[in-house]
Amino acid sequence: MRLKVGKVRATFSCEKEAMRVSASLSVPACVRHSAIAQDNDQNLGEFFVIISEDQKRIAEEEIRNIYNLVDYQIREYPVEVIVGKYLEKQEDGMNEIFVPEYQRDLVWDDKRQSKFIESLLIGLPIPYLFVADVGNENADLEGRLEIVDGTQRVRTLARFLTDALKLSDLEKLPSLDGFRFSDLPPSRQRRFSRITLRMIELTEKADEETRRDMFDRINTGAVRLNDMESRRGRLPGPFIDLVKALAGNSDFKVLTPISLAQEKRYEREELVARFFTFFDQLDDFGKTDAGKVVSDFVDDYVTKMNELMSVEAAEGKATTRDRLLVAWENMLSFVKANFKNGFAKSAKAKSTPRVRFDAIAVGVALALVEKADLYSDEIPMWIESEEFKKQTTSDAANNRSRVLGRILFVKGQLLK
Repeated sequence: MRLKVGKVRATFSCEKEAMRVSASLSVPACVRHSAIAQDNDQNLGEFFVIISEDQKRIAEEEIRNIYNLVDYQIREYPVEVIVGKYLEKQEDGMNEIFVPEYQRDLVWDDKRQSKFIESLLIGLPIPYLFVADVGNENADLEGRLEIVDGTQRVRTLARFLTDALKLSDLEKLPSLDGFRFSDLPPSRQRRFSRITLRMIELTEKADEETRRDMFDRINTGAVRLNDMESRRGRLPGPFIDLVKALAGNSDFKVLTPISLAQEKRYEREELVARFFTFFDQLDDFGKTDAGKVVSDFVDDYVTKMNELMSVEAAEGKATTRDRLLVAWENMLSFVKANFKNGFAKSAKAKSTPRVRFDAIAVGVALALVEKADLYSDEIPMWIESEEFKKQTTSDAANNRSRVLGRILFVKGQLLK
């Protein structure tokens, strides 16, 4: 028996159930033949949509394109080689293996670090490190390896081999509690240094979006919200509205080149929120319950500003909003007039490092508070100096001393 429902034709194998469908407009379980949707406005028709050959071809091309981005090689390196590539030229930002800005600082405590070292000493298998060969507009930096997953392990190894880590609370090797690397017998030091770790290296085909996506999937099993995406949902309010508006400023966009992937994930809003947080509360960083976790420090500030600005709005005031706007506009105007590359490292840069943005933006704003008619013709000299490069390298970037150091460096240079 054949039955027409709307513009959808179906073949049924049982007459009784077909009659029920005629009355209820629902699909019987015994449908096993074919159905073609000819009207997308019909809900029932949508159930029967058949994927076209063009759609299949496009889907296959999409899979191939993304698959090609995840091109990789598997390598093995001894511990001492990995640590050497990580530490050598680190202060100059030229180390071959480096920690990207979207990764965390060292958050493992000494107990967890000790447990990792113990695992290596007793020969337990260690998960792969994931790194990526990254491109760079600076030819001298081309071919460096960005750590996608494994920063805690690499940093722990570096601390141990440089005697910065003293083993503690070991479960299998309690007699080694209190030992540093140099306390081990020379033969054990050599054997430990030769332990090899396996590394999956994404080739230069993998762009930044692919690397970040890989990092999220490895650590969460799915793409997670970044700090600003989460903040937009958790902490709506007048301050967040101000941040959104300022992030869309045309001058600001020119001064902060970022990738399309970063733009889609509100990177400029993150920069604006960080600016106001450090501008208003720089001396408090590292002293509050947030510790040195920048995202928590910013969250606390956002919460406070939302509440304050809401109260002022209810009273018909805009004191805080106006104060923040003046600080922002003065800072942006000064940077536009005096920093030829804005907040970026070069004219051809495709990204704006957060540590560099923080240093320039907040340093300029604080200097303008002390001297409104600020002028400096020496910016081209110190902005390219080794000291500034050292201050704005990403490793350990969120230590209190590093945060204050890079911002106060810029402020001090401008007020000379």
